[in-house]
Amino acid sequence: MSQQLTNLESLRSALQSAMADDETVVVFGEDILDPYGGAFKVTKGLSTAFPNRVFTTPICEGAIVGMANGLALRGMRPVAELMFGDFITLAADQLINHAAKFPAMYNGRVTLPLVVRTPMGGGRGYGPTHSQSLERMFCGVPHLSVVAPTIFHDAGKLLRAAIASDGPVVFIENKLLYPLRQQLHSTATIQHDVLDPEAEYPTVRLRNFGAGDSADVTLIANGGVSRFLPSLLERLADEEIRLQAVLPSVLSPLPPIAPLAAAAADSGRVVIAEEGIATNGWGAELAARLYESCMGRLACPIVRIGAMPTVIPAAKHLEDEILPSETTILNAILKVLS
Repeated sequence: MSQQLTNLESLRSALQSAMADDETVVVFGEDILDPYGGAFKVTKGLSTAFPNRVFTTPICEGAIVGMANGLALRGMRPVAELMFGDFITLAADQLINHAAKFPAMYNGRVTLPLVVRTPMGGGRGYGPTHSQSLERMFCGVPHLSVVAPTIFHDAGKLLRAAIASDGPVVFIENKLLYPLRQQLHSTATIQHDVLDPEAEYPTVRLRNFGAGDSADVTLIANGGVSRFLPSLLERLADEEIRLQAVLPSVLSPLPPIAPLAAAAADSGRVVIAEEGIATNGWGAELAARLYESCMGRLACPIVRIGAMPTVIPAAKHLEDEILPSETTILNAILKVLS
């Protein structure tokens, strides 16, 4: 897909091409029919192009995912949209006790190719019940994948991989990334490469310095945190601080730890950043794995950045105090350098 596509355009194009290529792909969710096309417009145009395969649903997340499970068991490839990720908890039973378990319960005789797409994250003043990043609640569930594109990944390609997968996938789309253009190639100031180009859900590495040098700091981040990186990489380059940012696209199960550990050991100083609450989260599990793998090659303790452990206010100035920002990430980087 073109580098010029926004994340939203990339996702919409992927859905259109997936439906054109495979008649078993069906899409349903709340208010997704044209002319509205969904709360964030990812599904706009789909019901016009595929009128018999795009369905609007009642406001009942458990029913949406439960119906998707049934369709997947019957040979379809459903893509279910939950309007806001905050309400994915209402479908937890259908995801954890049904979708993730059925193939193993039936000894691999069935597959469950389900994708649950949902927007997550704050920054838009939507308040406590429409601004959370709850992906950590589904990380670690056996046989359930959690995927979260950044602006440095081809979001549409990741979605096509999720749709082609034979297992259930929770596909996290950060709200603030929708209008941002994908950055899939190196620029004059940011070197872009893929650590595992053959992986289904690849890990991207960004550097503000040339090949052959070691990093001063390694930042490992996911999803919505990526929006801070273009500015942060350039800012630190001006300060002659060599930063490499490593961005996995799959949060659970964790990608192979060896490339992440190699990046961590390269600098010896690591910051892990996520938009969700850091306590008991993705970053905590990743930090534990890195400590096990690096075996004394770190120069200082890993610093983790995440949202403060409280509800997210609707008032913008208060919301900004709760959520991680470029400034909080920068301060963490300076801390491990001190």
